[in-house]
Amino acid sequence: MNILVTGANGQLGNEMQIVARQSSHHFVFTDVCDGYAKLDITDLDEIRRAVKDNEINCIVNCAAWTNVDGAEAPEKRELVEKLNAKAPENLAVAMREAGGLLIHVSTDYVFGGDPYNTPCREDQKGTPTGVYGETKLLGEQLIAAMGVKYVILRTAWLYSEFGKNFVKTMLNLTATKPRLNVVFDQCGTPTYAGDLAHAIMTVAEEYSLSGIGNGTWDKTGIYHFSNEGVCSWFDFTKTIAELSGHTDCDIEPCHSDEFPSPVKRPAYSVLDKTKVKETFGIRIPYWTDSLKVCLRNLGVM
Repeated sequence: MNILVTGANGQLGNEMQIVARQSSHHFVFTDVCDGYAKLDITDLDEIRRAVKDNEINCIVNCAAWTNVDGAEAPEKRELVEKLNAKAPENLAVAMREAGGLLIHVSTDYVFGGDPYNTPCREDQKGTPTGVYGETKLLGEQLIAAMGVKYVILRTAWLYSEFGKNFVKTMLNLTATKPRLNVVFDQCGTPTYAGDLAHAIMTVAEEYSLSGIGNGTWDKTGIYHFSNEGVCSWFDFTKTIAELSGHTDCDIEPCHSDEFPSPVKRPAYSVLDKTKVKETFGIRIPYWTDSLKVCLRNLGVM
C-alpha cells in the first residue's frame, strides 16, 4: 500500500517516520519545509497530482494550524480555516476520487463549551470555544460530507521528543526555575505522539488487509485516541519533574484565570476511547508509562 503523510516535520509526522521503518508499506512524507516532498494541501490540483503520481491508497493528515491562541487573531482566521477545514476537504476529495482512505487527526478542542464530568464520546455534540476548535470541527464535518472512506482520530495534549510541546517546556522550566504555578482546573489525558502513530498504522494496516479499494471497508467514522488515565496540567508537570529528577522546583497549583488567554480552554476533555479499542483491537498505554518512554528517549531518565 502507498501511504502519503502530510505535516511530516511535525511531532506526529516525525513519529510516523519512525513507525514507517518497521512497515512493509511505501510512504511518501510531505511538508512545506525543506527535506520533504513539497505539497501544498490547500491546493486540490496539487494533491490530485501527488496522489496520481505516487498511486496513493491512503493519506494520513498530520498537518494543521495548531497555535490555539494565535488562531484568534482576526487577520489569521482565513488561513486557519484554510489549513484546518478546507485542506482536509481537499484531501477527502482526492481520496474519494482515488478510492482510498483518509486518516485525519483532530482534537479535543472540538469540545469545551459545555461543562463535562464524564469522558467525551464520539457522538457528543461539538461545542468549541475558539477559532482553532471551530475550524477543526468544520474540517471533520467537511470530510464526513464528502462520501470518502475516512477515519478521524481526535486526540489531546500531544507531546513527543520532537518540536515544541508541553513536556519539553516543563523539562526546561522545572530545571531552571525555583518556582512554577501550573493550572489544576483543566483536566484531560496526555498523549504520546509515538502511541498515536502506532494507532494510525493499526488503522492503515486494517484497511490494507480489508482489500484496498474493494468497497468493503466498514469502519469509516470518528474515533478518540489518547493515552489512558486522567490528570490536570499541574499533575502532568509534577510527574514530569519527578521522573526527570527536577525536584528543586516548587510546583504549585493555580486557577486558569491566573493565566489570561484569548481562548477558553476545555476544563474537562478526557476522551472515551472505547470505540477505537473495540473496533481496531488497540491496547493503549497508561499516560505515565508513555511519558517514561519519551523521557528516556530524550535522555533525561
